Amino acid sequence: MRPNRVREIARAGGAAMNGWCGIPAPYAAELLGHAGYDCVTVDMQHGLIGFETAAAMLQAISATPAQPLLRVRSNDPGLVMQALDAGAYGVICPLVNSAEEARRFSEACRYGPRGGRSFGPARGMLYGGPDYFDRANDEVLALAMIETRGGVAEIDAILALPEIDGVFVGPNDLCIEMGERPSSEPEAGTRAGTAIAHVLARSRAAGKIAGIFCSDGPAAGRRAKEGFQLVNPGYDVGFLAGGARANLAAARNV
Repeated sequence: MRPNRVREIARAGGAAMNGWCGIPAPYAAELLGHAGYDCVTVDMQHGLIGFETAAAMLQAISATPAQPLLRVRSNDPGLVMQALDAGAYGVICPLVNSAEEARRFSEACRYGPRGGRSFGPARGMLYGGPDYFDRANDEVLALAMIETRGGVAEIDAILALPEIDGVFVGPNDLCIEMGERPSSEPEAGTRAGTAIAHVLARSRAAGKIAGIFCSDGPAAGRRAKEGFQLVNPGYDVGFLAGGARANLAAARNV
């Protein structure tokens, strides 16, 4: 089976650079896949992407050097299994508030006896290889999003689950949960900033992957230096809007 690059990078002590797709366009996903990222995430939670388009985007990413990941809309086992069957090599699950919710998510990512994933890998086998069933449990990533007070409070119990490979911090929702304005980059010393530092420290102590959503390249670089192992240097919507504004301003200032 094709090895999981994010796992390999994390084991080597590095940080995987993650492209992020919220625009429902396979061509855009393909462009990001060829841009040099280690992986590219299709965002079905906050992106405007339905499943048929998401499947086509996973196909487009699979034809590039990047590895395809997907963030599902909610902690629904059917959605998680569908994403994996469509060829996602890892699933990011939003709003995981407790160890029990993390367990339910991770069980959907694993074939028995380690979980309850139903067999029918479809594109998963096409992308992963003919030995997909034998090795998928050890290659596919299950990443629980920590973005609530409950998730922070139960971080050790969540990380202790053997089928949870790591966590992915949602800083904006975590800020709101902590009574602060949403921000992708909460400052150190704020309630959200302190919670993020705690989640990172507990993840590293547990030997699990720690990821976080970042607003741009400099922010992703700072998070990688802090010890996060999965970071996204911006996202497609920001690239499009920022590039459009910058070029328009340049044209008007000639």
